[in-house]
Amino acid sequence: MTLLAITTVFRTVLIILGVFVVLRVIGQMMIAKRNLEEEKNLIKKQREQEQMATEAKRNFGKTTISQIDKKSASDAEYTDFEEVK
Repeated sequence: MTLLAITTVFRTVLIILGVFVVLRVIGQMMIAKRNLEEEKNLIKKQREQEQMATEAKRNFGKTTISQIDKKSASDAEYTDFEEVK
């Protein structure tokens, strides 16, 4: 009787340890996946920043003229300037 109880306890402990090991492995895989996604996002942001910097360098000193909407022109605040003698 006691031998059966000991083997049952031993088996239960092994099952519990196995569950903990499996959960830990799954947790580590989820952390690794999250880190990979963060790295991809970081690389993407860096590429976008580099692209914006090269675009700014390429257009440095150039003037662009764009059409203003009638609605946004009426909403804008205009400042009157006076000539100083």
